[in-house]
Parts: sequence; structure tokens; C-alpha cells
Amino acid sequence: MRRTAAAAHGAAPSGAAAGPDLPAPAAAPAPPEAPAPERERLRTEFPFELPRGYVDESGTVHRDGVMRLSTARDELVPLRDVRVQENPAYLSVVLLGRVITRLGELPMVHDGIVENMFASDLAFLQDFYRQINAEGHTRAGVRCPHCSEPFEVELGGSRLGES
Repeated sequence: MRRTAAAAHGAAPSGAAAGPDLPAPAAAPAPPEAPAPERERLRTEFPFELPRGYVDESGTVHRDGVMRLSTARDELVPLRDVRVQENPAYLSVVLLGRVITRLGELPMVHDGIVENMFASDLAFLQDFYRQINAEGHTRAGVRCPHCSEPFEVELGGSRLGES
């Protein structure tokens, strides 16, 4: 309504700049700042499935489990274990008993469970331990020197507990 009244009195046409009694048009609001990207949360637990499975005393097979990342303490404490001092090969059994947090429906996982696993499951768990505790992954992309075809090779090869 004000424009028609102003135009009737010979004031500036409706498209003209605002006068002293008219408010200046508001500036467009600044776009909201994008939130800072969240750091990716560190995964500390990794699910696995045993190739054969652990068979408990009642005959139940337990295949699905969870392994957590190892700490320095996990790798140091077994070195004081008499069984490991007498037989260094026992290190992987004690170490895996510390870092496997769940296996099937078992209420608890310990080195006694690990030592009664099939050899193929133990080998699987040793490799899985190396994979999740290595920085990144232990595979590298390479090319065949004869045909130039790309493929991946596994670089991990150290014994468990010697990472």
C-alpha cells in the first residue's frame, strides 16, 4: 500500500531504491558452515568365522567369533607364562586366548579353548590376528614380470607375537 501512496504523490516508482523511511533489503543469510568431518572411529573388534569350528565337550560346534585389537600388554604378558618360556610355540595359543572376545555360544574364551582347536582353525586365527593388528593391510599390488598382469601378494609372514 505504501508504494501506491508514494507513487500518487510523485515519489519514486516502485522499482527505485529504498528511501530513508523504508528499510534496506536484508542481505542473504550466509550458508551454514558444513560440519567438520567426523574422524572415522577406530574399529577395535572384528568378526570372524572359523573354517571348521571349535567343538566343545557336548559336541556343539562354535564357528562365529569376535577378535579385538591386541595391546602391548597382550603381547608382553604371555612372555612371562611358564608354558611359553618352555615352548615358544605356545605363545600364539596364550595370545589368542587373550584377544578372542567371543566364540559361538561359549560363555568365555581362554587359552584352554584355543589349544583344543583344530590346527586349520588355529592357523586361520593366527593369520587373522596378523591382518587386524597390522597397520592397514598386509597385501601389496604387484605386476607379473612375464605377462604384466596385476595381482596381490601377502606380505605378512612373521610369527604371531613378533609384529
